[in-house]
Amino acid sequence: MDILHLKLPEETERRLVFYLAMEEWAVRNVPDSFFVWSVQPTVIFGRNQDMEAEVNVDYCRKHHIQMYRRKSGGGCVYSDKGNLMLSYITGGTDVDAAFRNYLDHLASVLRELGLAAVTTAHNDILVNGYKVSGNACFATPTGCIVHGTLLYDGNFSEMEKAITPSREKLESKGIKSVRQRVANLKELCTEFDIDSLKLRIIDYFCNKESVLSNEDVKDIESIEQGYLDENFIRYGRRV
Repeated sequence: MDILHLKLPEETERRLVFYLAMEEWAVRNVPDSFFVWSVQPTVIFGRNQDMEAEVNVDYCRKHHIQMYRRKSGGGCVYSDKGNLMLSYITGGTDVDAAFRNYLDHLASVLRELGLAAVTTAHNDILVNGYKVSGNACFATPTGCIVHGTLLYDGNFSEMEKAITPSREKLESKGIKSVRQRVANLKELCTEFDIDSLKLRIIDYFCNKESVLSNEDVKDIESIEQGYLDENFIRYGRRV
């Protein structure tokens, strides 16, 4: 199956929700596509999560960490320039198949790089027992969107301050802190930098490339406005 690598016409720095909107645009217009991106420090939380319970809102505001809600489920994530964000779009609506194909591809490319990557029933990827990738998926009428993280050199100190999961949630998983269960790929393998890792992943997933037009970007920016609605960010709904 041909998988298109989607590129923007200009390498302009964008908000995280622009890329979520780009996923929605892609699933409607160019299913079976893939792109990799990164953002300035941002917290993104799941569709059904309580923002106040999962995010240290005061800390994020004070330190200019952006906060957004996504439409997929799953947990709260902190992302910065040391973290690769991956978007995998399929034309089929089978969520399990989309997850399986995506996770198998990502674990395989990491193994080719010499890392003992394994997938989990929770749709994470572990290396040496540490979580290096968390992923979520949601189905639309025209296909599935799978998106995930890949930690290369993330700032774990900031992550722990920005995300505030309950003590009960951590203890239920047998861990004491967010930091205890994650690791950066930079710590596990020094043979590649983040740029070469990004290119290797794109090359593994994709066999064609498509550059979006300026009109495509305007359409994506229009979708992005829904993610910027304060009622959606705080409560997961729009007025």
